[in-house]
Amino acid sequence: MTVQEPLPAAKAALPDPVPLMGCPYKSNPYPLYEQMRDGGPVHRVLFPSGVQAWLVTGYKAAHSALNDDRLGKNHDRGNDRWRARASIMPEPQHSQLQVHLLHQDPPQHTRMRRFVSDAFAPRRVDALRPRFQELADALVDTLPHAGPTDLVSGFAAHFPFQALAETIGLPADLAGRFDRDWGKVVQPVGPTDPARPLYENRLHGLQSYIAEVVAHKREHGDDDLLSRLVVARDRRELTQEELDSMIFQLLVAGQEPVTNQITTALIALLRHPDQLTRLRDQPDLLPRAVEELLRYDSAFELTTWRFFAEDSDLYGTEIPAGDSVIVSLCAANRDPRRFEDPDTLDLDRMPNPHLAFGHGIHFCPGAALARAELQVALGTLLARLPGLRLAIADEDIEWIPSVLGRGTNHLPVGYDRRL
Repeated sequence: MTVQEPLPAAKAALPDPVPLMGCPYKSNPYPLYEQMRDGGPVHRVLFPSGVQAWLVTGYKAAHSALNDDRLGKNHDRGNDRWRARASIMPEPQHSQLQVHLLHQDPPQHTRMRRFVSDAFAPRRVDALRPRFQELADALVDTLPHAGPTDLVSGFAAHFPFQALAETIGLPADLAGRFDRDWGKVVQPVGPTDPARPLYENRLHGLQSYIAEVVAHKREHGDDDLLSRLVVARDRRELTQEELDSMIFQLLVAGQEPVTNQITTALIALLRHPDQLTRLRDQPDLLPRAVEELLRYDSAFELTTWRFFAEDSDLYGTEIPAGDSVIVSLCAANRDPRRFEDPDTLDLDRMPNPHLAFGHGIHFCPGAALARAELQVALGTLLARLPGLRLAIADEDIEWIPSVLGRGTNHLPVGYDRRL
């Protein structure tokens, strides 16, 4: 089965719940999302961990749910059924690392978000673009003079974190010691899973690293985001748990999603070589092209949990209090009722009101940074690696088994030469 063929599930009635798992689904979820949209905006789904949730698919319903103030993000709203399988991070780490912005509601969310908003403002990000370009070029300089090579291990796994470190004030020596595997602590590993000890080791390693970052910034503070967060903790404007959780979110959410988005964007372009050539020859198209690549295949496939405090109606479906509600950003971004020819990669698409960064009060605060990173990364790779092409068969791309995200841990490519 190639990734372009429809899933067998698209030819049959949808089960209840709809299983969101397996290689065919992760390779190409869009035929299933199309069938779900056609069947209604809300469906009960089943994840590999055994968690059941309610998935919102269509654009109108997704946009509405992302702005629905009845839906809260705080894990305390989850009922016992959800908590039994989804609350997998053990104590005390759950209480110490899970009180970041993604899991907060107003007024706590409003209070905490103001500490990070300015650091990711477009004007600040634009001022860093020359530095981002230096980082991207330095990584390309280390690639072989001619392919093949793996663009994840050689570029995409490093560039986003280096750019993030510059943005938040993480010193180079500490940034160099960050273990990308620590980011896997957001991937569910149940208490009885054989991989649980490895999961907990990663968790402890990341927690120790965060403590080291805080200690360093307390002793060597500067005018940067990390230093300001530590000062806010010392002034009791943040609790210790909020400080650690916010740094946890910055390090994990600021790295892996952009790494994955670079891979999904490159795969889309490699599957459309005419569009790749056009973008290489017309770099002024990059800002608009990045928006279309974000819409076409977003690295944030699904949002994190939301909960109703009481039994509630959601587009005609009764949702029990404390059940998890998740929005499919990818399904919304391919809705033909909002986007003409949604399965077509159109670098000229305007307007392009995609939901790749969410919407409402939880709209990604790092969106401007992610956009800049994607523009610099794609522009650099296309300009400096002429003849860029896949070095494996399309169907051999191994998509990550992440529940919420899309991307690949390996992207073998060939090219004619390195400029």
